[in-house]
Amino acid sequence: MNAEFIFVGTEILLGNILNTNAQFLSEQCAALGISCYYQTVVGDNKDRITKTFLQAWDRSDIVIFSGGLGPTEDDLTKETVAEALDLPMVMDKKAMDSIREFFARRGLEMPPINEKQAYVPQGSKVLYNANGTAPGIICEKDGKMAILLPGPGNELMPMFENDVRPYLSSKSDTVIVSKMVKMCGIGESAVDARIRDLTEESSNPTVAPYAKTGEVHVRVTAKAPTEKEASKLIKPVVRELKNRFGPYIYTTEEDVTLEKACVDLLISNHLTVSTVESCTGGLVAGRLINVPGVSEVLKLCYVTYSNKAKRKMLGIKKAILEKHTAVSRQVCEDMLKGAAFINKADVVLAVTGLAGPDGGTEEIPVGTVFIGCSVKGKITVEKYNFSGNRSKIRENAVAYSLVLLRRCVLEYFSEVTFGSEGQ
Repeated sequence: MNAEFIFVGTEILLGNILNTNAQFLSEQCAALGISCYYQTVVGDNKDRITKTFLQAWDRSDIVIFSGGLGPTEDDLTKETVAEALDLPMVMDKKAMDSIREFFARRGLEMPPINEKQAYVPQGSKVLYNANGTAPGIICEKDGKMAILLPGPGNELMPMFENDVRPYLSSKSDTVIVSKMVKMCGIGESAVDARIRDLTEESSNPTVAPYAKTGEVHVRVTAKAPTEKEASKLIKPVVRELKNRFGPYIYTTEEDVTLEKACVDLLISNHLTVSTVESCTGGLVAGRLINVPGVSEVLKLCYVTYSNKAKRKMLGIKKAILEKHTAVSRQVCEDMLKGAAFINKADVVLAVTGLAGPDGGTEEIPVGTVFIGCSVKGKITVEKYNFSGNRSKIRENAVAYSLVLLRRCVLEYFSEVTFGSEGQ
């Protein structure tokens, strides 16, 4: 099967909101083995919605809508699809009761305008909304399917996961199973070169790389009559990836993040950690604190943004800052030593850099970042040159800090040596 997405809302066209539903639906359909060839954003205009839908209906097996299911006059998706498919609108009592209950739980009476949301195309499957007022709808006709979902992500995502995904799975005589192999410390081009034979020659399972900030994920997806058979197809490919990439792989579990892998590594080796940050302003600590249980290992965290803070909190000499500048290997090393001395932490992670947009020089251009890691006194400092705007540079600095943390701990406790393919 192939699917097409239509995102309804003038606010998306104007750039007032970010269309995160596009990424979510694309990932979900890919995991189900459903190809997506087209995505369209259309404003709140009936004629344009109709034209877009009929074009999609003609060329795709499944048309998935996001948005336009609200109670106001410019919410036109449901009515437009019903008219295009020649389906009369009827009131769904359960939907009406659900909407009334939604307001009652908040001590409010349902406004009359919301009655519109309880009307659905006749014969459709109604997806009752536990997180809002707009029910979702699935219409099937002529061997095709139109799926109408609410626009807010906190409504669309659970509705897809709880209702749409099982429904689509039930329509297939095969099972789709995926396994994600997550790597860090190695660049996308290096990964692509090493797995080109797998991506080009393997059709079941398929192998597809995805670049993330500081990471590369490889999804292995198999199709088979049963989950057991699909998993059996996946296992040798995952094993081959482990043979090829070894310590660069930090997990094969979908829900394990890089920061969780780092925290788990620290806990398993009984190590405490502290962070000392300049240009990242506490973002590295924030990533680590995302992980439940990090309190077992995380000690003090410092944000020493100014030179004065570096001198006062970490004891870095004024002469060192004047000679080398704050964005230097020497200052990064002294940040590590100062934090380790104060905290007595086993591991210290330090970041200092120039995120811009101003202040760059020929010697220290914007995007220059020094990241250092000390493991029981063994110090490693790496220099990076990141591109992009201020936010992107800081985002990269955070990601590569976690990569360096993991690498340094692994190298300290084993004979593992990482190459330079992640630079």
